[in-house]
Parts: sequence; structure tokens; C-alpha cells
Amino acid sequence: MNKKLKLWELDRKSPENFRAQQKFPIVVILDDIRSLNNVGSFFRTADAFNVTKIILGGITACPPHKDIRKTALGATETVDWSHSENLLEEIKVLQNAGYTVGSIEQTEKTTLLQDVAAFEAKPYALIFGNEVNGVRQELVDASDCVIEIPQFGTKHSFNVSVCAGIVLWEFCKKFID
Repeated sequence: MNKKLKLWELDRKSPENFRAQQKFPIVVILDDIRSLNNVGSFFRTADAFNVTKIILGGITACPPHKDIRKTALGATETVDWSHSENLLEEIKVLQNAGYTVGSIEQTEKTTLLQDVAAFEAKPYALIFGNEVNGVRQELVDASDCVIEIPQFGTKHSFNVSVCAGIVLWEFCKKFID
């Protein structure tokens, strides 16, 4: 028998210990995410995958908000975040700091997600876009690469927070010993 663990058996870090630990060099950039539940899901996923920071841009709502809190389950208290009115400037700052910036989008020339395994283990900033319009073209143009999740059905998109879980796991794996 393989006994399911109870919450108190999971040996989770305290919020203080989590905030103090070394983070993976991954920054998440949210471009005009309209759903507060999606924003909360990003925080929860960022906590689970030990990302450095979330940058909220444009119309993306900021904590505290009850609808963000509902899906974040406390992660807004553990994940570093900021809001920016100018994501292009944020991208330049990250690139100057040595980050490779990737838009998660579908364009004429993309790197398929399975091919990021060949990427170096170095700092990355990943841009996730609006639920309807995706990542703004000007941000795609400023990116170093575009990453696409292959899809095999009749739909051509994932919910943006589902997309985050898929993509962040692929990048997170680079930093696991």
C-alpha cells in the first residue's frame, strides 16, 4: 500500500524559511493578465517552483485582493513581486542583468518547449500574456526567444495559468540538483 500523506506530513517550509532560501534564477512577467484567479495561480505556482520574482504589468491586478488570495493560498506573502507600468524597460533591465527573456507565445519562429532542455542553466525571464490577446507584440519583439508548447488537439491555447505550470516546470528542472 502507498499511503497518501496528510498536509502536516509534507515537511513544508515555513514562509520565513522559504523567503530566505536561494531562489532559482527565473523571473515571471505577467502582461495584462485580466483574471485575478489566474494571477493567484501564478503566485501559487511561482512559490511551488521557487522562482525569484513575479513582475505584474499593465492591467494585471496586484495583491492584496480576495480573488487573488483565493487561488494563491498565501503565496502572495512568500513570492517577491512588483508592478511595472513599463514592461519594455523591465525587459531591458533583466537582459542587462544577464537574463534571457522568453515570450511564451505562438509566432512564425518558435522554440518548442521540449527543446528548452538544451538551453543552458542560466537566468531566465518568462513572459506570459493576456488570456485573449497573448503577449503584446512589442514584448515579443524585445524577447530573446519565443517558446511554444506543442499542442495536439483542436484548441490552440491553454489557460494561461496552466501554461505557466507546464513551462515553469521545464525551466525549474534546470536548477534541481
